[in-house]
Amino acid sequence: MSVSLNASAPAAPRRFRPARLLRRHPGAALGGLVLLLLVLSALGAPWIATHDPIEMNVIDRMLPPGGDYLFGTDAYGRDLFSRVVHGGRVSLLIGLAVALASTVLGLALGVIAGYFRLADAIIMRVMDGLMAIPGILLAIALMSLTRASLWVVVVAITIPEIPRVVRLVRAVVLSVREQTYIQAAAAIGTRFPRLMRRHILPNTFAPLIVQATYICASAVLTESYLSFLGVGTPPEIPSWGNIIAEGRLYVQLAFWNILFPGIALALMVFSINVLGDGLRDALDPRLARRL
Repeated sequence: MSVSLNASAPAAPRRFRPARLLRRHPGAALGGLVLLLLVLSALGAPWIATHDPIEMNVIDRMLPPGGDYLFGTDAYGRDLFSRVVHGGRVSLLIGLAVALASTVLGLALGVIAGYFRLADAIIMRVMDGLMAIPGILLAIALMSLTRASLWVVVVAITIPEIPRVVRLVRAVVLSVREQTYIQAAAAIGTRFPRLMRRHILPNTFAPLIVQATYICASAVLTESYLSFLGVGTPPEIPSWGNIIAEGRLYVQLAFWNILFPGIALALMVFSINVLGDGLRDALDPRLARRL
């Protein structure tokens, strides 16, 4: 009596196909392309910039776009194109640093809070206290107490973002901890580090990646807010926030001083958010079955 091997073999799981995702979500592809162009322009700023971003030339102040100045000049005669390109490096660096730092710290605290009940009560009360304070106000307060620098801005923006990551990771760990295979692994004596590494942490990666994209976009915006208010990056470091802050005084005479950095800021935040939406659709198992 012959037995069909194909009949008894389990069905192969459907693989996630990026091409199908791009067809269903062309906005994600567009966002990724725009973000890639912004990243390349930021990394190549020393070679793309046509002038020194901090060099002043009072003779050429307030020139409109065109000629030697692609985006025109500001009130001090500085080339706006060079300043916008170099400002992208600051925004990109702060966005990535905040996303990485808040994700790593939030992951560690969220895993502890989700797995140990006693630590959960302590950690989550601290997180609730931080979330009760508006993030922008907390960042302004931290910046006002310290000396302005790039890394102080990163710390000031990271602290308000940590509670959001902690709550996300804690929710995932609480759900996974009650699964039968986790309880079985703990019952046979699997130690906590191995249990975390093999069974619990992999379940947190997909939502963390998506959350990190939103944190990156939020950090770029927050840095612009702080720089616009004068408590962000030092004035000698060009960033989109302080470029817009300086240009707002002359908006009726030279609107391009806020137009081009504003467009760059909007494009970066838009592309990161759209890319995050596409990653959410790709990494969510319920949505991935349809892709």
